[in-house]
Amino acid sequence: MTDAELAGQPVGYWTGVAYEAVIGYIREQQAGLGFTQPQYWMLRHLSKNDISVDGRGMSIAELVGATQTYLREEDDLAAEAEVLLERGWVTRDGDGRLWITEAGDAARADLKTHAPEWRAAMHEGIDDADYVTALKVLRQMMRNVGSPLV
Repeated sequence: MTDAELAGQPVGYWTGVAYEAVIGYIREQQAGLGFTQPQYWMLRHLSKNDISVDGRGMSIAELVGATQTYLREEDDLAAEAEVLLERGWVTRDGDGRLWITEAGDAARADLKTHAPEWRAAMHEGIDDADYVTALKVLRQMMRNVGSPLV
C-alpha cells in the first residue's frame, strides 16, 4: 500500500489485528515453555515484587480485578489457579487467598527471563524512535476518544 492508502486505513481494524497477532505470538511462546499467560500474570501479581500484594495474598476475584484491563474472555483464572496449585507454585489459605511459594516465585523469575528475546523478535526491523512514535500516536488517539487509560 502507498502512504496515502495507509493513511486512510481504519485504526480500529489494524490495532485489533496487531493485538491478536502479538498476543497469539506471546501465548505460543509461553505454551512452548509449559505455561499460560494468565498463569504468569497470577504469579506476577502474587509475587512479593508486586506492591499491590502487600503481604496478604489475593483471592481469585482480586486477581481478576488486577488483570481486568488485559484479561481475555477465554481466560479462566480459577482453572489456572488449580494448575498453579498442582505445580506447587501457589498455596491457598483457609480464606481462599492464593499465596506464591518459593518455587512459584522462582518459576516467575525464570519465565520473565524470556521476555527480552520475545520483545526482540517482535521489534526486529523497528527503530526505537519509530516504536515510540507509534505509541505516541496511539496514546493521542486514545486521549482523543476519551480513554481513561492514558
